[in-house]
Amino acid sequence: MAVATATTEPLHQPARKKRLPAGRPREWYVSHNRRLKAMRLAISLLDTGVYQPVSASNARIRAEADRLAIHPPSDTTCRMVRALIRYGR
Repeated sequence: MAVATATTEPLHQPARKKRLPAGRPREWYVSHNRRLKAMRLAISLLDTGVYQPVSASNARIRAEADRLAIHPPSDTTCRMVRALIRYGR
């Protein structure tokens, strides 16, 4: 009879992060990181069943960020999350 064994090794290797290009204005880096955060939050909300932007209040988005251990998003980032949900359908 076969016995299942538990393993602590991950099923996949996480993607390696690349360094951002040097020499860009600070606003570019802020915007880039804001878009990445909004994308992570939108994907997570879609995975939890939030398919309408009206269902994604700032409080709900911030609660999702807390669940994912991400720094709470600003109002601007919350608007970006709703826009991604709106146009991602």
